[in-house]
Amino acid sequence: MSVSPAALVARRVFAAASHSSHEGGARTWKILTFVLALPGVGVCMANAYMKMQAHSHEQPEFVPFPHLRIRTKKFPWGDGNHSLFHNSHTNPLPDGFEGSHH
Repeated sequence: MSVSPAALVARRVFAAASHSSHEGGARTWKILTFVLALPGVGVCMANAYMKMQAHSHEQPEFVPFPHLRIRTKKFPWGDGNHSLFHNSHTNPLPDGFEGSHH
């Protein structure tokens, strides 16, 4: 199978182009990191901080829905009524929130 000289020239041109196109890749990503990624993270952090400051820190009203917080058997730790990662501020027990210590 013989390859035409024009095909060999085209192959060399494309091979040379593929090598030269990757030279600035690391520099491009470094610039994008400092110009876009880091300021983007800073904006997201500022947004989360402002939302936290404006958020109400009161517990919502407890509504005893019959299909939520069903305990068919006790948990194998503690008193058996608290989940493993229980948070008394946000996770109510089946009969309501625990007493507030604020």
